[in-house]
Amino acid sequence: MEIDYPRLEIVAVDDRSKDTTGRILDEFAKTHSRLRVVHVDQLPKGWLGKPHGLQKAYEASSGEWLLFTDADVRFKPDVLRRAISLVKARCLDHLSLLGDLDMVGFWEKVLITFFGIGFHLGANPSQASNPKSSRYVGVGAFQLVGRSAYEKSGTHRRLAMEVVEDMKLGKIVKQSGFRSECAVAQDFVALRWHAGLGNLVRGVTKNFFAGSGYDLTIVAGQLAGLVMMNILPFAGVVFGHGWIRALSAIAVMIALSFHVGVARVMRVSPLYALTHPLGAALFFYMLLRSTVVTLKQGGIIWRDTFYPLDELKRGVV
Repeated sequence: MEIDYPRLEIVAVDDRSKDTTGRILDEFAKTHSRLRVVHVDQLPKGWLGKPHGLQKAYEASSGEWLLFTDADVRFKPDVLRRAISLVKARCLDHLSLLGDLDMVGFWEKVLITFFGIGFHLGANPSQASNPKSSRYVGVGAFQLVGRSAYEKSGTHRRLAMEVVEDMKLGKIVKQSGFRSECAVAQDFVALRWHAGLGNLVRGVTKNFFAGSGYDLTIVAGQLAGLVMMNILPFAGVVFGHGWIRALSAIAVMIALSFHVGVARVMRVSPLYALTHPLGAALFFYMLLRSTVVTLKQGGIIWRDTFYPLDELKRGVV
């Protein structure tokens, strides 16, 4: 509640929690007039829990600007002032901020820095503001959107069955003709994504196959690309000869350069670029695991709720 912004209203959604979350929020709201608590006791048919929660938060809000975020995100007190100043100065309708991810230990840094490379190459955040580009960005930790633009884009009702609803909000806003942009916030926005390698692997089980649109052809291409572009060149430098070693060395230098750049932005040692093939192998496993588990289950399990794969496919935006 230290956020330095006038006329701020905070809407917290308690989505079917089974612990004391709801009671804690209600007690907090009694002494903090800016906080409004919305309790969701039952999930309507045709909705995933998170998009529904965000929709209910919007319906309970009244502000001109909406900031969608998660409960575990930490903000510096003046981040909202800075963000609003930026959207007004650049005449934006939608702004996503890339914040700091807390990375503890070797394995988290290996995997998250490689994930950062995949995000930047796949989403290309620099093109989010280009109206001629099809690239878009939406970040769950900090996604600021004008109320009018959000409503005209269809609200979260268009994303009711989208697992990667944060990215897809950026998509529908941009496709609706509104101005979108992505910026780097560093420690003005920070969070711990998942604690430990095991939690990182399990945490993206529902996301990675969804991010590929539940399309096995896309998954096969992504898996092949991970091996050919990020693992085989390193093997080629060590075991290859002649032109194979030379081409592999060029590919390795390009990969290491990308990794060093991302490591610096994410504020970890550039030496983690040397773990590039290891991060690629872990990413390969996580994508394959997400695909296999989702297909085997016939859907995903999210917060103790099962969502069938055929419904998820129909809900892809």
